[in-house]
Amino acid sequence: MMEPGPGPHATPTQAEERGAALALLPIAATLGFYTLSASLQAQTFVQFAPQILAYLAFGHWAMQNRGIAARLGLQKWKAWKGLRWGFLTGLLLGCLNSVVILLISPSLGYDIHFLTATPHAQLPLFVMVPWFICLIALFVELNFRGFLLGRLAALESRLWRSNLASRLSPIALFTSALIFAFDPFMVHTFQHLHWIALWDGLIWGIIWLSTKNLYTTMVAHAMEVLVMYCAIRATLMP
Repeated sequence: MMEPGPGPHATPTQAEERGAALALLPIAATLGFYTLSASLQAQTFVQFAPQILAYLAFGHWAMQNRGIAARLGLQKWKAWKGLRWGFLTGLLLGCLNSVVILLISPSLGYDIHFLTATPHAQLPLFVMVPWFICLIALFVELNFRGFLLGRLAALESRLWRSNLASRLSPIALFTSALIFAFDPFMVHTFQHLHWIALWDGLIWGIIWLSTKNLYTTMVAHAMEVLVMYCAIRATLMP
């Protein structure tokens, strides 16, 4: 579910953007991770290295450009719409993914009890809900949708003559969703369930490209994880 896009607004154009290629650094780091030995891949710092590099690149990019809030989709006037549509989108995705994890995956023979041993499950409930989940959603969306997808879309816009193709940014969309789903910490923590992040990344990416509203994806991400976390905890850790 996505919000109706507002009409054209005066925002910095992608053509004026500087440093968009910095988004390629965390992509290269993610790909490089899978060339490492198993012992190195098991190191927590190594798993977080692509995200750390992404935030450093994000900071450097932000210092090179003006109108950062508009480029990310964080103008104040978008907040209320982002809250409404993000809540609904996150609720629907959270319910759908909870069914996939708790009912469909076990019926196909996949183990899900490893979820009780994840770092998220080990934290106290009052820490995760809602504070840590909302904090994670904020930073993850800044990284993967605001910075990675947005900068890849800026780079891709130079390839197309068609305004429609430039707006849809299919290469940026699929690349960012794949990098999100194959984030090393994501794969290590959620094992075979990391594939759920692929369609999440595609849905949130489509929403961001259509609306340029990062509030929507932040709220949707937080709401979805809140629903899934509570459902999984109630089922596996009663």
